[in-house]
Amino acid sequence: MRTKKLYFITQAAMIAAIYVVMTVFINTFNLASGTIQVRISEVLTVLPYFTPAAVPGVFIGCLLSNLLTGAMLPDIVFGSLATLLGALGSCALRKHSFLVTLPPVLANMLIIPFVLRYAYGLKYVVHGIDISIPFQAVTVGAGEVITCCIFGSLLIKALSPYRQMLFHSDMQTDGLEKAR
Repeated sequence: MRTKKLYFITQAAMIAAIYVVMTVFINTFNLASGTIQVRISEVLTVLPYFTPAAVPGVFIGCLLSNLLTGAMLPDIVFGSLATLLGALGSCALRKHSFLVTLPPVLANMLIIPFVLRYAYGLKYVVHGIDISIPFQAVTVGAGEVITCCIFGSLLIKALSPYRQMLFHSDMQTDGLEKAR
């Protein structure tokens, strides 16, 4: 039993570390945050399709990434929450490879525009009408579709043949438990 918990924690930590590295990398191109963002690390929110350890992994990775890239407090809290909700939704839909890509898109489209508008003050006014929230929902959604739906589907296809080897939580644990 201890081995399974350790395997879960290790998977989550590895996913968090990969999320942080990917975010810091894409942040050098100013694509990790803002109205137009293609945070490539969000592709990892489809990993609950393979393992529930991805849920805390992407949440912690997003939280650390937001701290490291200098996000404002509301972004650290609500941005990380959006990623957590997306990963939880992906976990709930893990039986359907394409549907698993949608919850991160929806969570970010619903939460991040408010963060951008009220935490960062990004305002878009057209003919005297503030269209900030719908405009940013479209732009954030487009970035999420690219990372989660397109790249996420490709990631699922690429990792599926190795599912048992990479993500099976009982891998080698039965033999280790019996040896004790």
